[in-house]
Amino acid sequence: MNDELEKLKGDHKLPLSVIIRRTLKYVSSEKSGFILSLFLLILNVILDSISPLFTSSITDELVKDNINLKLVLTLAILSFVIVVINQAFLYIESIILQKCGQRIIYRLRKEIFEHIENMSLNQFNEMPVGSLVTRVTSYTASMSDLFTGVLVRILRDITTLVGVYVIMFFISPSLAMSLFGVVVLVFIISFIFSKTVREIFRKERASISDINTFLSENLAGMKLTQVFNQEETKDQQFSEKNETLRKQRFNVIKAFGIYRPLISFIYTCSIALCFVQGVRFGLSAGEIVAFYLYLSKFFNPIQNLADQLNALQKALTASERIFNLLDVKPDVLDAEDAIRIDHFEGKIEFKNVWFAYKDDNWILKDVSFVIEPKQTCAFVGATGAGKTTILSLIVRNYEVQKGEILIDGININRIEISSLRKAIGQMLQDVFLFSGTIKENITLHDDSFTKEQIEEACEYVNADSFINKLPKGIDEQIIEKGENLSQGQRQLLSFARTVIHKPQILILDEATANIDTETEVLIQKSLEKMKNIGTMLVVAHRLSTIQHADQIIVLQNGEIVESGNHQQLLKKRGYYYKLYQLQFDN
Repeated sequence: MNDELEKLKGDHKLPLSVIIRRTLKYVSSEKSGFILSLFLLILNVILDSISPLFTSSITDELVKDNINLKLVLTLAILSFVIVVINQAFLYIESIILQKCGQRIIYRLRKEIFEHIENMSLNQFNEMPVGSLVTRVTSYTASMSDLFTGVLVRILRDITTLVGVYVIMFFISPSLAMSLFGVVVLVFIISFIFSKTVREIFRKERASISDINTFLSENLAGMKLTQVFNQEETKDQQFSEKNETLRKQRFNVIKAFGIYRPLISFIYTCSIALCFVQGVRFGLSAGEIVAFYLYLSKFFNPIQNLADQLNALQKALTASERIFNLLDVKPDVLDAEDAIRIDHFEGKIEFKNVWFAYKDDNWILKDVSFVIEPKQTCAFVGATGAGKTTILSLIVRNYEVQKGEILIDGININRIEISSLRKAIGQMLQDVFLFSGTIKENITLHDDSFTKEQIEEACEYVNADSFINKLPKGIDEQIIEKGENLSQGQRQLLSFARTVIHKPQILILDEATANIDTETEVLIQKSLEKMKNIGTMLVVAHRLSTIQHADQIIVLQNGEIVESGNHQQLLKKRGYYYKLYQLQFDN
């Protein structure tokens, strides 16, 4: 496994400065929207900060012997107008932020999904599916909160704190300075809290990812769990993971349970100090009321900051785990000078190919062979001999460590991966069907195919034999993984899917395994027709299915021990002959 995957699985920590810098890069794409929001935010803070001054003036006027009711009414109306304008600014700011934030998250989800699509099968084998799903859904949702509100609310709260304290200092420098110690204490407590809670949130996110991975794997394997009566064991395992998540979540609650009451206690002490010191310094009733209101405006943002820090820590932890994924470099990429090939003749050549999935545990050892265009070549040998690996290397699911693979004389590393795979049709033992109609599974949602082309492809591979019996034909719905179809029917659909995309090279990896006798006859007829399409590579344990192959390559322990056609190999009375005897003597 490469270093990036080790980091991903080990929940690699990134410096906070790196997380913030990379997160802010996404903000730059919506710079104008955020600048406008910031401008509205400043206006909002200014209007919100001056409103207690009206209350102060009204209070001072009300305690006078000769009350100027006209002035009081005017100040009250102005205060009301400011509140209305302020709310209008808040509404406009919220709409702008939501639009900007959702566009960022849309692009981020797309970037993550495309990044996952570009990873090799080897990398997928190392990454739990549940963890990947969590990153695309749950973690991007946390980042959505960051862009659509958290960042701006934090800026608003900080700006409010500064603005309020400046006005308090303007009203009474002496009283403001006497409260300065309280301000410093609050910020020290908040700083310690933010550092502590970030680590707690990181552990909580790791637990969420772990439980999602467990659920994804075990829901997919529920049939096996029930067949082997392992419900109690799985229930115990889930309970352990659930308990770990509960403890992590409780640690979050405990941290906020200490922080919020502590800030509330300091706020209460500050109010008492405000009244005592206000009288001592000879402030008017209106000034003391203003100070009281500003204290409320000062501590409200601090209380809000606690909530925003909660969301911020979640978002930063989510960002860290998303960036860990994006830092995993795909093993298989196009070369800078990669060329696009629109059509292949189908000549395939392996030149001294060595390959290992891990370290020096070689699966293929110095493998060389040539398959001519339009030939049918079969690979036989015991499990683990390297048959499927050869097919995977041809489509560049993996990269070889030594040697080279050529198609039509061109090293496949110089061919664009998309054009290479477009020319190769793969029919595997385990057919994957998506939820949707038969038509959608054959065309893979490519609307360029006509109904006639789809029906022709189905008829060509004999899939029409069962499709025509269905109530809705090619519009029949398929449930998840095609569970409402038999194995043979799913295989025929995979044949139709391959044929309609007109490949020049066909790969069949145990495509006829686990098929009933009646369906096997249909599949064999389909294969005979498909031989005319292009070069065909076949892996099959049933030697009866490959007797008419132009070339049979026999593998043992990752090396070619024999090659030739069926009759030639029988005459050699070697490894292939022994395999043939074992199958047909039983």
